[in-house]
Amino acid sequence: MSRIYWDTMLFIYWLEDHPQFAKRVGTIRTRMEERQDQLITGAFTFGEVLAGIYRKGSADLARESRLLLEAVVSEVIPFNLETADHYARIRGILGLPPADAIHLASAAQAGADLFLTNDKKLLGKLVPGIQFIAALDTQLF
Repeated sequence: MSRIYWDTMLFIYWLEDHPQFAKRVGTIRTRMEERQDQLITGAFTFGEVLAGIYRKGSADLARESRLLLEAVVSEVIPFNLETADHYARIRGILGLPPADAIHLASAAQAGADLFLTNDKKLLGKLVPGIQFIAALDTQLF
């Protein structure tokens, strides 16, 4: 069993049934369930996902989406003082944009085995607290 942190886009692909990526995300989710992996993400992810839905003016859909996310996510990582320290080190040393640094800090705080993203610029980054960073097209699943 692994602790796998999903970046925001994976949830968006899944919720919006993205024509290119939704099937892959669904396959990964199924494989994670079979392996009894824990799906984790940060509270920031919920904010990013719901912001797009609220932007479209759909409070009912936002509520439904939040409930769905709460049902599939094993653990939501809060942004607290320890996470802020991870964030500061990531921003200071790697110089990543704030949103990326928040996600990586949350994953590091949680001790993620894998950070899964579709953001190619994050691949190859070494972040203490995260064992591996992999792309959506990884052969791990």
